[in-house]
Amino acid sequence: MHKEFAQSLNVVILVKTNFKTNTHSHVILFSSHLDLKADKIIDYYKLRFQIEFNFRDAKDFMNLSQTAVTNAANLAFFMVNLSHHLLADFRKHNPNSGIIDLKAYYRGFRYVHEILKMLPQQPDPILLAQIFAKLTSLGRIHAVYTDFDLS
Repeated sequence: MHKEFAQSLNVVILVKTNFKTNTHSHVILFSSHLDLKADKIIDYYKLRFQIEFNFRDAKDFMNLSQTAVTNAANLAFFMVNLSHHLLADFRKHNPNSGIIDLKAYYRGFRYVHEILKMLPQQPDPILLAQIFAKLTSLGRIHAVYTDFDLS
């Protein structure tokens, strides 16, 4: 309990370590529900941000009618369900991945397809696999390590 905040809190402190630089950062999560386990608090915080993104996206539609707002909210929740389904499949080969990793993968996949449309001929399959692996890993939080380097 803090002297200026007279309510008991359940606190979870996450320590993030960058193994390349050996630096540490901390994330502190709070809950007034004193019986929640740490993993549940972490899960709820993840959901909280997803819900905020959904409402931000719905607001971006600038909908004024009740039907338009309902449609935007339904679309946002549909996208959450779809992304969780895609993420479940994605985690079969990328077990620690999250939504940001999934988005980066599909964004990279789209970029590769668009670039391939501009080429006069397709690269050989080995090079093509390397290009897909490299570009679909850009922007991912949980990096994919490969045996090749295109840099």
